[in-house]
Amino acid sequence: MYIELISPFIQGKETYETGMKGEVERCRKALELARNGKKVAVISSGDAGIYAMAGLVLELALSTDDDSSGGNGDTHLPEIDVIPGLPAFVSAASILGAPLMHDFASISLSDLLTPWELIKDRVEAAASADFVIILYNPKSKTRVTQLPEAVEIIRRYRGDDTPVGLVRNSSREDERARITTLSRLPELFPEIDMSSLLIIGNSQSFTSVRGDKEWFITPRGYKV
Repeated sequence: MYIELISPFIQGKETYETGMKGEVERCRKALELARNGKKVAVISSGDAGIYAMAGLVLELALSTDDDSSGGNGDTHLPEIDVIPGLPAFVSAASILGAPLMHDFASISLSDLLTPWELIKDRVEAAASADFVIILYNPKSKTRVTQLPEAVEIIRRYRGDDTPVGLVRNSSREDERARITTLSRLPELFPEIDMSSLLIIGNSQSFTSVRGDKEWFITPRGYKV
């Protein structure tokens, strides 16, 4: 998908692609090409340093036993720049209004790399501390129980009318955004997938409708 999204900018360039679970292979290939004198771009969605490839590239580059060093302990480090991008939660927040004006916690519900019990602990800690909560990777085709569990934890600490913003494919052609409440969020579970991002307000968050636009706002605390 990422190659498709940037295809107008890489005409004539050599590309190397892997699917899900091929991240280590892809980053090792990038380092191998860089050590051989190529200028390489590792493509991620959003910001490369947020749930993406910057960390893995640096881990592998700094590892003395990385396969891409040729297996000879070569620790030559290619010049690496981490290019900032626009994270999905920043884009989604701008679509919804201003839901991140106060402290927030970003939590991925994917348990592929993090144990589910630890994720639940993080959700509960964020909910009990009244953080605005951003949920990445809320549901996939095979992972369907985590989102209802997370929402049930949050509902122990938040009122039913707490605003929730749902943005799917943020900043892409088929972008969709909706604002609902915590109590009605389960009604939207069927349309939530890995391309969706949820922002759940804190105890002060509110919504306001002006004309045909509904705004999701978390006040910073300035007197109005």
